[in-house]
Amino acid sequence: MIQLFLCYFAHARLERMTQQFSSAAAALVSRFRRQRPLRGGSLLVTIFGDAIAPRGGAITLGSLIELARPFGLNERLVRTAMARLADDGWLDSRRGGRRSEYRLSRAGRERFAAATQQIYGVPDEAWTGVWTIVLLPAARRAARQGARDALAWAGFGEARPGVFVHPALSAAEVAGLKRRSAALSKAVVLTTAPGAPDSSRRLAAAAWDLADLAGRYRRFVAQFGPALEALAERGSPAPLPSFLARTLLIHEYRKIHLRDPVLPAELLPPDWVGQEAYALCRAVYERLAPVAEQHLTATAARLDGPLPLASAAFAGRFGGLAASLR
Repeated sequence: MIQLFLCYFAHARLERMTQQFSSAAAALVSRFRRQRPLRGGSLLVTIFGDAIAPRGGAITLGSLIELARPFGLNERLVRTAMARLADDGWLDSRRGGRRSEYRLSRAGRERFAAATQQIYGVPDEAWTGVWTIVLLPAARRAARQGARDALAWAGFGEARPGVFVHPALSAAEVAGLKRRSAALSKAVVLTTAPGAPDSSRRLAAAAWDLADLAGRYRRFVAQFGPALEALAERGSPAPLPSFLARTLLIHEYRKIHLRDPVLPAELLPPDWVGQEAYALCRAVYERLAPVAEQHLTATAARLDGPLPLASAAFAGRFGGLAASLR
């Protein structure tokens, strides 16, 4: 009788945890769907980068429509957004009978690989004191804005009009960035020798609005903290809520983190909230990743069959995920 009671209690506890997490995931989805405008294309980029890229980088349009539906993205929006991404060179498409498939292009793979390293990589705490500086030449407004967008995507800050700085990106990495962006083809790249700490702090303050960045990170922590609390107890959440929450976790985190230069500790305010946001993102992602993969496997496919298993690099995200992914 006691053993039966303990089994019932354990089952009820796990059921309560599952319901709490499902409610937390539903609240995240509801918040996303209330956004105006609803940036469906941006979310599809997140789905491709987080879920599809590590599993071969290709998916049928019908599968993608099903994955996007719970987020409030209708079929017309998905079709339009995917066609636009293909026009912009991120994706290639092909047809098989009445079905179509989108696949990361060569340029798209390079862009996603760079973003993946920024989002899921482990911050390097060592800093040599060297800055990388990019000077933009005079150009038409559209070309100049394209260059600004490419540099902001890579985490550069604009210290002065046309002068962009970064404390961690090497000249070789910037050369790769220039190859991927025609708008940067004529930019001049320089590196500085280590300077005085006060000068570096003034440069960082001029190039980035750290107060605004901190506010964004605090809102992220407040938004996803309840999901982490709901996952605190043992047990596995359901696959669909896990996929929805994992996608929105990375979607919101990447919007902040790709604008974050990940400055060395000596250039940041004390108790920098970005570290708390990173720890929370890693903890939630690690719990959700294997279960979310189950939903992806059950829902998505390519023209020639099921999605392949996630690449080995997937298990290395955030410094190494749970052993169940390896």
